Amino acid sequence: MRVGRGVLLVLGLLGGTACGGGLTPLPPGGAPRPVERAPGPPSPAGARPAAPGPLEAGVTEADLDALWARQLMVPVAGMAPSALRNDYDARRGARAHRALDMMAPKGTPVLAADDGRIGRVGTTPIGGNIIYATDPDEQFVYYYAHLDRHARGLSVGDRVRKGDVIGYVGTTGNAPASVPHLHFQVMKRGNGRAWWDGPPINPWTLFVLPGTSVR
Repeated sequence: MRVGRGVLLVLGLLGGTACGGGLTPLPPGGAPRPVERAPGPPSPAGARPAAPGPLEAGVTEADLDALWARQLMVPVAGMAPSALRNDYDARRGARAHRALDMMAPKGTPVLAADDGRIGRVGTTPIGGNIIYATDPDEQFVYYYAHLDRHARGLSVGDRVRKGDVIGYVGTTGNAPASVPHLHFQVMKRGNGRAWWDGPPINPWTLFVLPGTSVR
């Protein structure tokens, strides 16, 4: 697929949402760091947890309801929702992170967080090896960055199921070489041609399923 210079520039700028410095290496043993969510009042069974902070402009409570209904899977094999760190608002130099970093040993399978379609497979200077995917209704965009490599044969337009292996944790792009991790971002789909430029959503409380590979 041929990509014009303007599109490459946009993708490079989007790669700026990846990580850079400010990350903590895995503890000895290489297992994902277990960081529990802060305690709070229990939610009724099946109810969506409250958003962990203010919503970005253009994101509504109805959007969160729709994303909660997707029953997202943690996109790193072997990682439970309770092990995720809420570093969505962490500083990455002069900007806010607006994504979650999921620490795991290099080569750990990266899984599709939702059923849907692959929208882009490529490499950018900052995000390294990256994947963009959408949910089946194309209401949300999922961005996976710093992959060591993509799953063999993965192509634009491929349909994926929750739990499919789409790549492997790495340190490509601007990720520190000593801190392998998956940079995972959720965005509301944009209205323009560049559908990946919609407002980000903090997914920290919206994961339901632990990372379990289906194949």
